[in-house]
Amino acid sequence: MKIKWPEHYGNPNWLIHDRFGMFIHWGLYSLNAKDEWIMTMDKIEKEDYAKYFKQIEADLLEPEEWVKSAKDSGMKYIILTTKHHEGFALWNTKYSEYKITNTAYGKDVIDQFTKACHKYDMKIGLYHSLIDWHHEEFPVDGLHPERDNLDKRDEDRDMSVYRDYLFGQIEELVTGYGKIDYFWFDFSYGNREWDWSKGKGPDDWHSEELERLILKHQPDILFNDRLGLERGVHTPEQFQPKGTLFNEDGEKIVWEACQTSNGVWGYNPNNLNYKTPEMIIKMLIDTVSKNGNLLMNFAPTARGNFDDYSIETMNSIGQWMKYNGKAIYGCSNADIAAPQDCRLTRNEDRLYIHIFSWPFRTLHLEEMPYDVEFARFLHDHSEIPVLRHNPEDRIHHDVPAIEENEIVLELPVIAPKTIVPVIEIKLTEK
Repeated sequence: MKIKWPEHYGNPNWLIHDRFGMFIHWGLYSLNAKDEWIMTMDKIEKEDYAKYFKQIEADLLEPEEWVKSAKDSGMKYIILTTKHHEGFALWNTKYSEYKITNTAYGKDVIDQFTKACHKYDMKIGLYHSLIDWHHEEFPVDGLHPERDNLDKRDEDRDMSVYRDYLFGQIEELVTGYGKIDYFWFDFSYGNREWDWSKGKGPDDWHSEELERLILKHQPDILFNDRLGLERGVHTPEQFQPKGTLFNEDGEKIVWEACQTSNGVWGYNPNNLNYKTPEMIIKMLIDTVSKNGNLLMNFAPTARGNFDDYSIETMNSIGQWMKYNGKAIYGCSNADIAAPQDCRLTRNEDRLYIHIFSWPFRTLHLEEMPYDVEFARFLHDHSEIPVLRHNPEDRIHHDVPAIEENEIVLELPVIAPKTIVPVIEIKLTEK
């Protein structure tokens, strides 16, 4: 893995600290309510796709409600789609008429969103697609909705004209809405080839020049790794890495697991692969235990509101985070062997044991390089007895055998009533 963090990017420490963010996908595809790629999946030409542009009302869309939901869920930053591959812009861009302000809704979503983030002290991330299937100069390739139209394939489209459009819209986004913390691109595919076309990569986007443009206006901004330059925040999508990630020099990388709440990025009420609050919380814990962030997607309906499942799920996550957020924020991997069915996170001298499956009576920390000052449940600070190796102790049948470098925690038989119980340990040097 070659992912690097270059000196000319902003400092990623805030991202590493915050650990938990919300992804929001919303656009014309929300009306179709199947998939954000539906335009190309169903090979819909832009003239036919325009029916969604005429239909969208978004009468329940309140970006401040999105931001409040994220904050109440314990999330610290939000990545919002400004324009997906379909080409529809969620701000009042001067470069296109294909924008939210020309619909029945009529208001600039990005303006409202960024103001709400500043109000609620949420870090701001903007997702922007490098692809644009609506723009007349974006060359038709093997991903394009019009790929089967031979006349469209043969059109002499000018990528430089589209690139000027791309640069112009991005400059609007980084100059018109105050401080932007994170720019999230999607995506380069220069390695894709078809019999008659090739995908687009950093040479097509002029990725380094695009970086310079953004950094000129937002010098502290972060980037993800999808400009094709092999640097930035690494963004594995829809899977969990097996362990802490390192680059080729053995350095830990900054990474973010991008996950959906029900298997698709856009709103789809018929996809019932809903992740439970427990699964999402365990996914968050697992990610932080591997030194990563979790970016969890919740997709509003076409009317602009979160559905009941999203609201109930976020409320459950928020309740757990209220009592256990200390085991997430500012934490990373622990470099200590985790007990069976557990994950470990650590922040300086505090070790957090997240218990995925409740054991009977004892939890063993083997080969512990530290001593323990105290152990307690994080949700209520109730004490947990700590047992250590002592060869002079009388051995009873109901006392576990404790090895020399082992710490044993004595647990109640019944698990606490919280989705994932967390034990906080204060470490001390031996």
